[in-house]
Amino acid sequence: MNEQDIELARRLADAAGAAIRPYFRARFDTESKADDSPVTQADRAAEEAMRTILEAERPADGIIGEEYGNVREGADRQWVLDPIDGTRSFIAGRPIFGTLIALMESGRPVLGLIDQPIAGERWIGARYQPTTLNGVAVTTRACADLAQAYLATTGPSYFADDELARFDQVRAGAKGALYGGDCYNYALLASGHLDLVIESGLKLYDFAALVPVVEGAGGRMCDWHGARLGAESDGQIVAAGDPALIEVVLDRLS
Repeated sequence: MNEQDIELARRLADAAGAAIRPYFRARFDTESKADDSPVTQADRAAEEAMRTILEAERPADGIIGEEYGNVREGADRQWVLDPIDGTRSFIAGRPIFGTLIALMESGRPVLGLIDQPIAGERWIGARYQPTTLNGVAVTTRACADLAQAYLATTGPSYFADDELARFDQVRAGAKGALYGGDCYNYALLASGHLDLVIESGLKLYDFAALVPVVEGAGGRMCDWHGARLGAESDGQIVAAGDPALIEVVLDRLS
């Protein structure tokens, strides 16, 4: 990963945003995928725009995309794309969705970008560099006490029954819980507005970009067993703004 990769990620986000904005709060076609999740013309147009650039400029790199599948899966470098994370929010006209772009090397995310193309907010995290929001460094906030922590998750329906019971062990000890938000929760955590995000059932394209953003701001992300996140992760995710919260949370999740 180098500065050219970061600049490329910015241009990918620019292209995705240009494809998305004409559809926001407009009329567009929506379909249901095999897993019953929605997909829109905007999702497909944004991913197609990003893939066109990658195929032209990084033809040896792999691509893992939510809408158009994977190519060159054996490549050491892989770009991971989620054109609209939070499609339900996009459909409802709520500007809390985001475009997620990650670069993975040897199965680990080293570059991540969260772009909110309506509000004009862009978080970038890169290995060995501080996370920025629109070019200005951001940091998570100190909160080592679960009783003082604000917790977020996309929604309780995304947990299996046993997972929900474990999540509730954390929620019961937190100061407050918020629902909805998808990737935007992690961006707010990186900027010091939330303290914890806990989710399950995420795919690689849902979380790869989030890891460098959160960790470059001083936070920590791992799975429910404390293992670092990568291509082999099972989709159970914990993000903490203060790494001191992790052990408390993992104890309750176990």
